[in-house]
Amino acid sequence: MKSPVYILAIESSCDDTSAAVISNTTILSNVTANQEVHAKYGGVVPELASRAHQQNIVPVVEQALKNANIKKEELSAIAFTKGPGLMGSLLVGTSFAKSMALALNIPLLDINHMQAHILAHFISEENTKLPSFPFICLTISGGHTQIVKLTNYFEMEILGETIDDAVGEAFDKSAKILGLPYPGGPLIDKYAQLGNPKAYSFTKPKVGNLDFSFSGLKTGILYFIQKQERNNPNFIAENRNDICASIQHTIVEILMDKLKNAVKETGIKNIAIAGGVSANTEIRKRLSKAEKYWGWSTYIPKFEYTTDNAAMIAITGYLKYIQQDYASMNVTAKARLKVTD
Repeated sequence: MKSPVYILAIESSCDDTSAAVISNTTILSNVTANQEVHAKYGGVVPELASRAHQQNIVPVVEQALKNANIKKEELSAIAFTKGPGLMGSLLVGTSFAKSMALALNIPLLDINHMQAHILAHFISEENTKLPSFPFICLTISGGHTQIVKLTNYFEMEILGETIDDAVGEAFDKSAKILGLPYPGGPLIDKYAQLGNPKAYSFTKPKVGNLDFSFSGLKTGILYFIQKQERNNPNFIAENRNDICASIQHTIVEILMDKLKNAVKETGIKNIAIAGGVSANTEIRKRLSKAEKYWGWSTYIPKFEYTTDNAAMIAITGYLKYIQQDYASMNVTAKARLKVTD
């Protein structure tokens, strides 16, 4: 019987320092240190993020090994996020991973953060079905909005993407217009549960069949709120739930329309979602209903694997490890990286 492959994974692309240990496809630990410091600035401050990573990375890695009950000498390889992300943050994880792999004399695995969001679907979990190839994944986060077609683990094709802002940014900027604190996307989701999604209508952007645009929608929401507040200064406070529900309804409608177009154009009915915005209640609900209404097979990740986390880096590392697709010690972090790179 083969001994299991143990991989330590490190994720440091933005403002979360995360480490995980995987045994083949089973996650043994997944530890994340969040950075509260950014909330008062209304967004992530890159310099502060990289400093916090330097403080957090050693205790986070130690805790991940401890939780997994694994000694560092038992590790088969080290996986880390190569990009995309904030360069200062990526450098902390890259340098640590290279040093540790060198010290332990084990392989190094460089991971594309965007691919990892999608491949998180292959983490072995009880009562969780794995996607069948080919499948389409809607990757939605604060920095990305893409429809990606997967033929196998690492053969990916971008079918459509945003031409301006990402969907997560649209949620956060809309929340800011409403005076909600950062990050505002989850708050819009929370208040939307209590509101009427048809209370207000916002114009959906007219772009290509599989492409997205959110800058015009954000502007439309801003002008709408400004107009209403001129007539009633308490408009937001009195109608917050309905406003949030209407914004969320419009954004989710845009996402579902594009997915329907992708299914129509490709004939593929295996549909997955990934990325931070895939934690949104409404998109999960609508995708679940799509199985019943349109005969799709849908794959919705566990909440803990939606935001930036090292478990998704770990499973991608394992899939690269079994192909012996190791990185050189000369590998460098890349702030810009496409899902197909």
